Amino acid sequence: MTVFAKIRYEVIKALPPTIYFFIILHIIALVRALMIRGTGVSLPVSGSVLLASLVLGKSVLIADMLPFINRFPEKPLMWNVAWKTLMYAAVALAVHYRERLYEFWKEAPDLFQAHTMLWEEISWPRFWAIQILLVTLIFMYCVLAELARALGRGTLKAMFFGPLPAQRG
Repeated sequence: MTVFAKIRYEVIKALPPTIYFFIILHIIALVRALMIRGTGVSLPVSGSVLLASLVLGKSVLIADMLPFINRFPEKPLMWNVAWKTLMYAAVALAVHYRERLYEFWKEAPDLFQAHTMLWEEISWPRFWAIQILLVTLIFMYCVLAELARALGRGTLKAMFFGPLPAQRG
């Protein structure tokens, strides 16, 4: 396999999770915008959402290669869905918290004071609302990914979009 073919293979493999996360991160940005409308808080722009979705898309593929992430391949799909949702949600929680912490660190003299300011000023109901939305969307991703693994991508695609045209031979 040539270097170009390997890069092409990796890019094509990363497209589905990247597109999925690009869409859901925009949904989350829209929900956040609606929740904080009129507060003067800045929101991520499409460019930062694109970068985050590229990172998340590749991160999911890397995580899927780790031996502990696919712990239950022989059990019913729900086992892997629940496990992967838990793992990805833990990472999403850490990233979501770090994003909020960064916002406060821009104003604080050091990381400790930024953390203190965050705990004093953050809207926890809003934080947890976004986290619940993230977990729900991650769960949906895990369900689709496990169905694709079990059924095969072609079968899943045909189930969603109709039968694929017959191959010309």
